[in-house]
Amino acid sequence: MPPVNLLQSLIGKWKGNCRTWFEPGQLADESEVQGEFTAVMDGRFVRHLYRGSMQGRPRQGEELLALNSVTGLYQSTWIDDFHMNYAIMFSEGKPTERGFAVRGNYDVGNGHPPWGWRTEYEWVDDDHLTVRAYNIDPEGMEAKATELEYTRER
Repeated sequence: MPPVNLLQSLIGKWKGNCRTWFEPGQLADESEVQGEFTAVMDGRFVRHLYRGSMQGRPRQGEELLALNSVTGLYQSTWIDDFHMNYAIMFSEGKPTERGFAVRGNYDVGNGHPPWGWRTEYEWVDDDHLTVRAYNIDPEGMEAKATELEYTRER
């Protein structure tokens, strides 16, 4: 699928299951999530809004996705009321065999080095999407942080 069509193929309503890890290998939460991808500015961008819960409390967030036509890189901005509740994270990255992956950094506190966050969008088929995210500590060690398995609503 051509890179620009990857984003357009997301448009629609989705539902799924999200798993979250705070420590490597220790599942902290598993909950349902509802999402919707919509075209923005005549389809040049795609907005992802989602709602779910985290440890029994409501959770919501938003991503804005783009394919930079100059660099050929995918870009995203991300906010939510749990992980990124105090800042906007900008990420950028390359196409992958079945989607794309972007990487950004986030702050953990004054006087502390930023941590990395890598998000992979992987198309399983037209109606199934997996979104995995990994925390990256300042030394470069990665650990799975979230895994969202979406099914398109028809």
